[in-house]
Amino acid sequence: MGESGNRYVWIFVFFDLPVKIKKDRKIATEFRRFLIQDGYIMIQFSVYARICNGNERVEKHLKKLQKSLPTKGSIRVLEITDNQYQRMKILVGKSHENEKKHDKQLLLF
Repeated sequence: MGESGNRYVWIFVFFDLPVKIKKDRKIATEFRRFLIQDGYIMIQFSVYARICNGNERVEKHLKKLQKSLPTKGSIRVLEITDNQYQRMKILVGKSHENEKKHDKQLLLF
């Protein structure tokens, strides 16, 4: 559990955005930049995640996400606890360096 009894929650953003025309590619790039600037890390292509300390922070970042949504495409959000995240199994490949950095940052909270 985090400070004040809060628990850590991961927000996952899954998206498919159109990129056939230049305008759509620009919008998709801006959306990915928003995610990175808001502290999300790329888990896989079109799958980004960030960790939050408690439900208040989750709500804060979901509101920011709502304000930054493109008008086209498909975007989904999933919230899971840190315990659930830690049980994720990587079947092929390795975890990204960014994921390891976030695990170390949790120790600092």
